[in-house]
Amino acid sequence: MCKVISVSNQKGGIGKSSVVANLGIGLARHGKKVLLIDADPQGSLTASLGYQEPDDIRVTLATIMTCIINEEEFANDYGILHHEEGVELLPANIELSGLEVSLSNTMSREMILRDYIEQIRDIYDYILIDCMPSLGVMTINALAAADRVLIPVQAAYLPVKGLQQLIRTVNVVKKRLNKNLVIEGILINMVDYRTNYAKDITEMLHENYGDTVGILDMYIPFSVKVAEASAGGVSIYRYAPKCKAAESFEALTKEVLSK
Repeated sequence: MCKVISVSNQKGGIGKSSVVANLGIGLARHGKKVLLIDADPQGSLTASLGYQEPDDIRVTLATIMTCIINEEEFANDYGILHHEEGVELLPANIELSGLEVSLSNTMSREMILRDYIEQIRDIYDYILIDCMPSLGVMTINALAAADRVLIPVQAAYLPVKGLQQLIRTVNVVKKRLNKNLVIEGILINMVDYRTNYAKDITEMLHENYGDTVGILDMYIPFSVKVAEASAGGVSIYRYAPKCKAAESFEALTKEVLSK
């Protein structure tokens, strides 16, 4: 049974791509067959896995979705890239922005990505989707295609303030497009608990969402090493396997597996 998890938050700069990359590779380290889908035209996930020039990649998610729209047949492995740490990647680049505009005139435009995932989901144990930092049609596609949504958030006022709108959108998608969608939980990411500010924001998160949405037990500490690993195109497990962030991502992986 493949699990499809969308990693979503309309706020940028909160480390969604590093969460997808390190969680995905963590799952692969536990023997799971994992596909990572970059659904952000900035191509941050693609770049963090070593493809520093996403715009030079010929076949991307935009190519696949165009094939779906035009009802063109393609092989299940079409466009899939293989990363040295055991995960597979469907990359993205700026072409996805153009596709998002054209989707406005497409019938059942919210379901295009789900059509693709239904075609390939039997191949994988986990499919993780790195959503773009907006609540546009591509993010709706990702939520409509997912079984679960994981919400990374920083322990800071502005990212937390936007949670209510995101959760409202998830509930609308659940009601109208994907009745099986479940929120995996809120992941507190890039946090420094040496500050009282971070502690206060975390307490507020637990008060407002702990009983309704749920807060994951594991948090990811702020670490320069995570950014350095992404710049090098590898996971934190390979770049700094003994650091606190690597231990936290391993604990997060086990928590996701236990669900």
